Amino acid sequence: MTSDPAEKRKPRLLYQGQASIRIITREDRVIYIDPYAGEGYDRPADLILMTHGHYDHCGIDRIQKRNQDCRIISWKEALAGGRYQSFDCGFVRVQAVEAGGNPLHSRKRCVGYVLELPAGDRQIRIYVSGDTSRVPGMQQLAARSIDYAFLCCDGVYNMGLQEASECAALIGARHNIPYHMSAHRIFDQQIAEQFAAPNRLILAAGEETELEPASEP
Repeated sequence: MTSDPAEKRKPRLLYQGQASIRIITREDRVIYIDPYAGEGYDRPADLILMTHGHYDHCGIDRIQKRNQDCRIISWKEALAGGRYQSFDCGFVRVQAVEAGGNPLHSRKRCVGYVLELPAGDRQIRIYVSGDTSRVPGMQQLAARSIDYAFLCCDGVYNMGLQEASECAALIGARHNIPYHMSAHRIFDQQIAEQFAAPNRLILAAGEETELEPASEP
């Protein structure tokens, strides 16, 4: 019996800057989230997710290459009928979750996402907050065993560092990653280092990391 090479590969995540993220699954499928900033848009897309309609979250024109079955999910599909939707794409499960809750971001037009990536007999769960302040739905994320949580913390358009740190403590992810941290730069090291969350993980714009499941299923 020959083993599947995909079983040995690990998913990889590239933080492109601002709120832009690229994930390559172990099956070599490519997911873009809130495309806008940085580089790394050369891989053909299999899935594109957008949290809301602001220009720095929906620059899908940057993704020139898309596979024939590429799926595009915006906040409109994710919050269809006023309900947070889930999507099973085979190589990833996506659940839309509550976001917004501040004067510039309505809960009716914003979502966050929880992605579940297969990793052998386990799952890797990634939470992407989108643009948000603290919202009641974050309390439910604590039960989801999030592995990687991306939390916005610019303090101008969304929650600031203190509130984002409190949300991180509430969610209880294995890794808490500050992003969307400045109104003027796609990454700010000084701001990132002030993110006083437990289990902080700082990824600079353009930095790629392998994704690991929890050591226990």
